Amino acid sequence: MRLEELINEHYEQLNENDMHVLKYILNHKQTCYHMGINELAETSHVSRSSIHRMTKKLGFSGYSEFRVFLKWEDQPDQPSNNHTVLLENDITTTVKNLSNIDFEEISDLLYAANRIFIYGTGTAQLMCAIEAQRMFAVTHTFITVIHDQTEFENIYPGIKETDVLIILSLSGDTPTLVPQVKKLIARGIDFISITNLKNNKLAQMSPYNIYATTTPTTAKDNTEIVSFIPFYIALETLFRRYVEYIENQ
Repeated sequence: MRLEELINEHYEQLNENDMHVLKYILNHKQTCYHMGINELAETSHVSRSSIHRMTKKLGFSGYSEFRVFLKWEDQPDQPSNNHTVLLENDITTTVKNLSNIDFEEISDLLYAANRIFIYGTGTAQLMCAIEAQRMFAVTHTFITVIHDQTEFENIYPGIKETDVLIILSLSGDTPTLVPQVKKLIARGIDFISITNLKNNKLAQMSPYNIYATTTPTTAKDNTEIVSFIPFYIALETLFRRYVEYIENQ
């Protein structure tokens, strides 16, 4: 589990001071694990006890264990131009993270829903949403695809507390998404987020979140390459676990 995921998981327990320290660590990962607790406290302008409490909130026994975790996380990655290896690593990480998710609870939510909507915040995410719609139809579970922001605004008033929404977002930080999510929370509408594995606003706000790890890489002509295969894997896993859930009813 990466630091970004730990932050999302324990976000409600973290205060402003904790987030200040964690922001510093996220921006200086390569140097922080070399620091003792006193040095980190001085550099980030907080007390030693504040750092110790912060590491406990993240599930560590103390700063020493947290420091080992940071060192492990900073192990060198494969070269960025090794596109195939990066994809393989992303798929492996995604599958590993999916094994730690409570799909029983999510399947129960989907099974009990009156209607299910799925919203992709970009073109590639929309293609993933359409594929999810196709898969779930096999079980006679019919999902309504929301194609864009305008359609969301039109459909939103008709979404009820008995419905469930699945939101697909690569970054989880799309500016127009935050107010939409706040509307869902205000009305008590359950939603499931699927985002890249990083600290992001959507995952923080979601009652149920699934991570798909995808690492952007750059071709020689500076064209960015982003794979959505991990998102398809996340959705396929969600679907298959849902099928298993139904078969066990």
